[in-house]
Amino acid sequence: MTVKTVHKKSSTPNRSFKVADQIQRDLTELIARELKDPRVGMVTIQAVEVTPDYAHAKVFFSLLSGNAEECTQGLNQAAGFLRAGLFKRLHIHTVPTLHFVFDRTSERAADMNALIAQAVASRSKNED
Repeated sequence: MTVKTVHKKSSTPNRSFKVADQIQRDLTELIARELKDPRVGMVTIQAVEVTPDYAHAKVFFSLLSGNAEECTQGLNQAAGFLRAGLFKRLHIHTVPTLHFVFDRTSERAADMNALIAQAVASRSKNED
């Protein structure tokens, strides 16, 4: 008699997305309400990537105004404080170590929009 084992597909990838999403929401609130570092200005958390073992989380953020390098330093220095805040909010065994990375996507998008507008304007001048 042969016994077949049926392997159930793991829901781990889906759980990883849910954890990352929850970390993003909680960090947004923690940074806005509890972080008092003057280097950290108006920060928007763009995305969070969590490693499969939940040991590390790369947090991508953008900045409305201020110095990106100083803000990155401030956030990375406050990572322990923010992780402790997450530990109180999240109901998972391992709260990841946070690594903050400045996300230049919105800057690049604005530059591309300006280039497109410039190209359209020069094209309409040439057609006249």
